[in-house]
Amino acid sequence: MKQHITIIGAGLVGSMMSIYLGQRGYKVDVYEKLPDIRKEDISAGRSINLALANRGIRPMQQLGIMNKVEKLLIPMKGRMIHDIEGKLQFQSYGQKPEEVIYSVSRGGLVSLLRDEAEATGNVSFHFKQQLNWVDFDNNLIEIQQQDQSPKLVSFDILLGADGAPSKVRNSFENNGVKGVTFDLLDHSYKELTIPARSMDKSMRSESLILDENSIINTQNKKINDSDPIDPNPLFAIDKNSLHIWPRGEYMLIALPNLDGSFTVTLFLPSKGELSFETITAKESVVALFKTKFKDATDLMPELTEMFFDNPTGMLGTIRCQQWHYKNTLLIGDSAHAVVPFHGQGMNCGFEDCYELNALLDEHKDNWQKVMDLYTDIRRPNANAIADMALENYIEMRDSVRDPKFHLKKAIAFELENQFPKQFIPRYSMVMFHHIPYAEAQARGLVQADILNQLSEGIDGVKELDFGLAEVLIDKLVGDVIFE
Repeated sequence: MKQHITIIGAGLVGSMMSIYLGQRGYKVDVYEKLPDIRKEDISAGRSINLALANRGIRPMQQLGIMNKVEKLLIPMKGRMIHDIEGKLQFQSYGQKPEEVIYSVSRGGLVSLLRDEAEATGNVSFHFKQQLNWVDFDNNLIEIQQQDQSPKLVSFDILLGADGAPSKVRNSFENNGVKGVTFDLLDHSYKELTIPARSMDKSMRSESLILDENSIINTQNKKINDSDPIDPNPLFAIDKNSLHIWPRGEYMLIALPNLDGSFTVTLFLPSKGELSFETITAKESVVALFKTKFKDATDLMPELTEMFFDNPTGMLGTIRCQQWHYKNTLLIGDSAHAVVPFHGQGMNCGFEDCYELNALLDEHKDNWQKVMDLYTDIRRPNANAIADMALENYIEMRDSVRDPKFHLKKAIAFELENQFPKQFIPRYSMVMFHHIPYAEAQARGLVQADILNQLSEGIDGVKELDFGLAEVLIDKLVGDVIFE
């Protein structure tokens, strides 16, 4: 008889892992401290939409649920850069039609995953149930529902999927497990919203001549006076881009939602002359946005209300030396929380689930062997994406404004065309391939050296020395090719 699996945390990673285990025939109980978002409208204090890329898509394809997930997605083909005067510049993520990332609702996706887990017939969710402690020697946890007496629950295998503030991971530390670090970024974030633009009848008659990507679900439908006044939202800015207002030491970003709105996030130093610490009055909020993000400000009529009503969130990186202790394993953010600037937190967590399932296949559900191997395989990759996410923050808020950055990106695309088996831009390796993060990081360093040398003394790709490019690639990359 297969072991009984207990999961702490019913977020994205815990819910996905429960599908894998349910499909394998395990009986799974998932305990979550928050209410069920499918039944109660809650705010978890986290971003309401996320960027989904290939590493997150592959496990959902394997689970057979991607056709349902697709209904929640909005493709984003690249970055739309907003300069301080409001001028726009589009920067493509890749150069192939399929090289896009997707904006997806956190709540919509986690609800779908929970439905699919329950559909296996082997998974039970328990909401508003908080973990108090773990007894690793006796395979017991204490769970408590608000205003009720705690209860003891036994487990065979315990998975900690309870996110960055993980109580399971804290229990590791309480039992003498060392090697956990938390590096707090000196920047914080605040969520805002660009609302959907409602269309009155006069606007609706004109909307058919607009770019089809600006409207949801009209599908060239004839609009007449008998239609409801507001059947469709209108996106205020291009819906197929991730919008960035880069300003050097800080930035604003916006991701599209299916209802026509955009989730906007302000990233700003926590302390200092211009920081969340100093912006404490309505006038200072208005002054910041009017001078630095004017075109975005005009789209947020309730800016100051949102700024002071919404919480300020912290950003940090968690690394763990040991993910496995006795019969317990950490997955997702509980083992490796990263800053959000590469859009890989969820994708990395989903890849955890994919790799753990593959190891269970390979080792015939021998959990002791699997847990040791899983840590060895995933930890170097988690550390690598943590590093690259921090580097990408500098790129997003500053480098994207640098002409040299654009030149190197253009050269990288051209090298990918000329040497597709040996050169893939690092961003593409991370977002559009399944190359291990650690390999993408290592190869990215080599390729950065190549790009530095090739871009020296030229102003455009037409001046590129392809002979030198071939020599550098053969010398620095060698015979190792991308599969």
